[in-house]
Amino acid sequence: MANIKSQKKRILTNAKATARNRATKSEVRTRIKNAVDTIGTDDNPEALRLAVKRLDMASAKRVIHPNTAARKKSRLMKKINASK
Repeated sequence: MANIKSQKKRILTNAKATARNRATKSEVRTRIKNAVDTIGTDDNPEALRLAVKRLDMASAKRVIHPNTAARKKSRLMKKINASK
């Protein structure tokens, strides 16, 4: 354990940020999975919209790299368009 006060604070804030980032990444994965699972159903447009929204929010907060978000959105759109 650190002895320096500022380092103790950094440990706490890093733990909070890590938990927040982990939750965001998990939600992004869940939303993408839901969008893929609903391909061909009536729920697909809504699931797709939520997945894209979460990807954009995660990249805006720099939880994931913007290029990663763009790549995931592109691959998701390709899957959906291929199913039509």
